[in-house]
Amino acid sequence: MTKHTGHTANDAGQWSGMVPVDDTALAVTDTGGAGTPVLYLNGQFATQGYWRRTVAELGTGWRHITYDERARGRKSGRSADYSFEAAVRDVDAVLEARGVEKALVVGWSYGAVVAAHWANRNPGRALAAVLVDGAFPYDWMDEAMEERVRTLFRRVAWLSPLLRPTGLLPRMNAEEMAVSNIELGRLSLESELSPVLDALTVPTRYVVASGTSFGSRGDEQERIRTSLAEVTARNPHIEVSAKVPSNHGAILKKDAAAVARAVREADTARRAGVDGQAPAD
Repeated sequence: MTKHTGHTANDAGQWSGMVPVDDTALAVTDTGGAGTPVLYLNGQFATQGYWRRTVAELGTGWRHITYDERARGRKSGRSADYSFEAAVRDVDAVLEARGVEKALVVGWSYGAVVAAHWANRNPGRALAAVLVDGAFPYDWMDEAMEERVRTLFRRVAWLSPLLRPTGLLPRMNAEEMAVSNIELGRLSLESELSPVLDALTVPTRYVVASGTSFGSRGDEQERIRTSLAEVTARNPHIEVSAKVPSNHGAILKKDAAAVARAVREADTARRAGVDGQAPAD
């Protein structure tokens, strides 16, 4: 069992502390309680604080577990490994550390792809999945885009000393951030991501934003989202819960209620066994 370090807890069962994994440690918060465990997976360079509105919308009837990925936030440590596979391993490390065998996973952006992969690899442990404006199989990464990504992160590098102490930028250099983003693009290729989504057997709900995201141009983001129609047509376990007016970056702030509804829908579906499964607790 993974050990906890530097933790705090209260009488209601809420816990916060550091969970060691590989060569680093992750800052984790667990509300505790007997409700369905919900594990929240952040955007690529975001923090667990982005989920506070969704947590508030769902309320105390759920067990909310959030954490900051490697080198993200103010406390999670740096690592020699910022790969996607490390991100998927970290899901298991956090759940193990908190003594949670099964969880409903909710991921935004990069976290949506992590959630899809984890649910696909762990059908007996994933109760359901909610994918928030991410995990769209689309061929948007090519050589020209790779160079554009590297240029973008080189340009924002000067902000790092100012923003890293606030937790708004990860403690990663420009090349590490670019490599992570390029890897996400490759994992999102239709040939790579579609088989993962097609194989999902747990209730899965999408919440889809509108408009642009950081670094996108014109209608790029909307064109990427069109791939979802084929995904839902092929896999009856996957549905779109909502298409909301806010853009990619604002969706967790402005449409937390829609995300919370999708969590409730997915949990209701898995309890009812509507996807051909036995109802699970």
